[in-house]
Amino acid sequence: MGLQSLERRLERMVEGVFRRSRGSIRPIELGRRLVREMDDNRTVDVKGRRMVPNDFTIMLSPADLTGFDDIEAALTTELEEAAREYAREEAYHFIGPVNVALEVDNDLRTGRFGIVSQLKQSPSGIGAGSVVLPSGERISLGEHVSTVGRLPESDVTIEDGNVSREHATISPGPNGYVVADLGSTNGTLVNGVRITGAHRLADGDIVSFGSTHVRFEAS
Repeated sequence: MGLQSLERRLERMVEGVFRRSRGSIRPIELGRRLVREMDDNRTVDVKGRRMVPNDFTIMLSPADLTGFDDIEAALTTELEEAAREYAREEAYHFIGPVNVALEVDNDLRTGRFGIVSQLKQSPSGIGAGSVVLPSGERISLGEHVSTVGRLPESDVTIEDGNVSREHATISPGPNGYVVADLGSTNGTLVNGVRITGAHRLADGDIVSFGSTHVRFEAS
């Protein structure tokens, strides 16, 4: 599917946002340039993985940046999600969280823009990680232990009667993230198998807390 699928996604997600903007640049143009940056700057690491930039700064003219004022946060969020989707389809890997920022370049004419991209490692050095809830909400995993449970103060709060108040933890480690059950009533499963002790997560794993299933994404 590749670029064609990504363009459909951007049309669906971003063009609705664009209708509320006043700029002369369509967000789909930004998305196409962003994924081209990923394609043009991919490298292969020692494990044979194709690594691509994860940090993008989009340079816009003063007028175009002003045109996106009301939707800047929504636009950058959608572009970040589109980059993740494209990376999954192309089997690309990131070395840190995906970040898109808009900045002004006073030398640019209206309707013109540029992108500066780089491979930017997270401070912990373990790469990016997130869980996607059944609702589609994405929760980024940080460099500290994330708690999972029914308690409102949990980092990943799951309103499910089959989930314990303090159900599990997801922790960063030297080789990625690991999930550990905290002695919950109904246990924690990874890809349908109940875990004992700490279990290292792989990209795409389905983790079940009670009757709620979330997807772990390593990039």
